[in-house]
Amino acid sequence: MRIKNSDKVVVLSGKDKGKVGKVMAVDLQAGKVTVEGVNEVKRHVRRSQRNMQGGRLSKNMPIPVGKVMFVCPACGKPTRVGYKFDENGKKVRFCKKCDAVVVEIPYTKNR
Repeated sequence: MRIKNSDKVVVLSGKDKGKVGKVMAVDLQAGKVTVEGVNEVKRHVRRSQRNMQGGRLSKNMPIPVGKVMFVCPACGKPTRVGYKFDENGKKVRFCKKCDAVVVEIPYTKNR
């Protein structure tokens, strides 16, 4: 899968078409990604020790990876991602439109 955690993607189809967000999680087995602010659903939660307030909570649900497209940080356009080897022999991702190397951003889980 060419979409990684913390990539910026745009949604191509569905109710959230055109929205841009950051990938929070990738499920390789199911072929789905969870994007921040996309495909939000309301979850009705009962009061408990974990959740003192209870009520309706917003939750991001995964969408198929085929419905999102990578946004290049250099040119800012939705594009496909390719792989090539740089001069050091390291495998890197690059933008197919502007040929810029995509720098890997370390993923940190916010919890």
